[in-house]
Amino acid sequence: MTRKSAIAAILLLPSFSYAATVLSNPPELNNKSYVLMDYETGQILAAKNENEKLAPASMTKMMTSYIIEQKLLKGQLTEGEKVRMNESAWCRGSSAESCMYVPLNGTATVLEMLRGIIVQSGNDASKAMAEHISGNEGTFAYEMNKEAKRIGMTNTHFINATGMPAEGHFSTAKDMATLAQHIIHDSAKYYPIYSEKEFTFNGIKQGNRNALLYTDPSVDGLKTGHTEEAGYCLTTSSKRGPMRLISVIFGAPSMNERASQTRELLAWGYANFETINVKPANQALATSRVWFGKENDVKVGLPENFNVTMPKGQAGDIKTQVSVQPNLNAPLQKGQVVGKFTATLNGKVIAEKPLVALEAVEEAGFFSRLIDHIKQFFSNLF
Repeated sequence: MTRKSAIAAILLLPSFSYAATVLSNPPELNNKSYVLMDYETGQILAAKNENEKLAPASMTKMMTSYIIEQKLLKGQLTEGEKVRMNESAWCRGSSAESCMYVPLNGTATVLEMLRGIIVQSGNDASKAMAEHISGNEGTFAYEMNKEAKRIGMTNTHFINATGMPAEGHFSTAKDMATLAQHIIHDSAKYYPIYSEKEFTFNGIKQGNRNALLYTDPSVDGLKTGHTEEAGYCLTTSSKRGPMRLISVIFGAPSMNERASQTRELLAWGYANFETINVKPANQALATSRVWFGKENDVKVGLPENFNVTMPKGQAGDIKTQVSVQPNLNAPLQKGQVVGKFTATLNGKVIAEKPLVALEAVEEAGFFSRLIDHIKQFFSNLF
């Protein structure tokens, strides 16, 4: 298993039940669906209809922006690359949709388009980028669905890049929380854009529609959404100390309600749960035998701090386990995944992270490798 796939596995841990712990009841919210997720582990702390397929409105654009960000990070796009606004993507100023207002046949850079999508929720920017990347919006939607499947969004299907109403275009609160988790983790370089309160393009300044960015300093993203079919929607990330929570609201009755419901949900999460550091990064947690190397052993540890979120007062009940792959063979690279570190609470897994080699081990010479082959042969006999 590669480090990337191991990290992906962490981000997709299933929900964890805290039935053994007495918590205050989650708030009762007047909406179609909601989720409160712990960012660090992917645990669902509270939920209502979290797997119900609903219209996500402009929260769809989180996948559009995620694909752009990943292509920038891979060098498949550049920040200063010019993107043309074709008539098929051009916004005519209709009050029925939000726009970046790039002029017809005008251009904007990829980075400007990304800001236009995230901050201004521009439908025109979303469609222009879809055409720039894939030739047309339909082909781009295919890529959106491919990415959704890759990151574990199991109940989502996209028809377009904007979230405008379309038959068969749906997602869930749980899937949107998973997408938010990946944006924060995978697109860290561009994630600060999600907290920008305003963006000006073509002489038109527009404010971010996420009201919590103006009232709660712990909130740093992500995306609002609204259509008549979807109601008022909001995906939010909030970080207080070491703890980050992701909230998703589908179908609130008003703009104010989606903000106040999110505040209530976040307040409940921070009141009932805490995040602690179980093990620091780059600390040797075990020493494992290495075959065919210039060194006989390698120290293994965590590439990142191992933070775990749990009900308050339960830190003393956490148990941990180190599992290293058998028969490690040189050469080993520093940072190569060689096992996993698991935390459990009340007998249930609450978090896993990859264990990596903390140092490189070069391959030994021919005669040393021959001796190890002989040793390994006899060790396997007993």
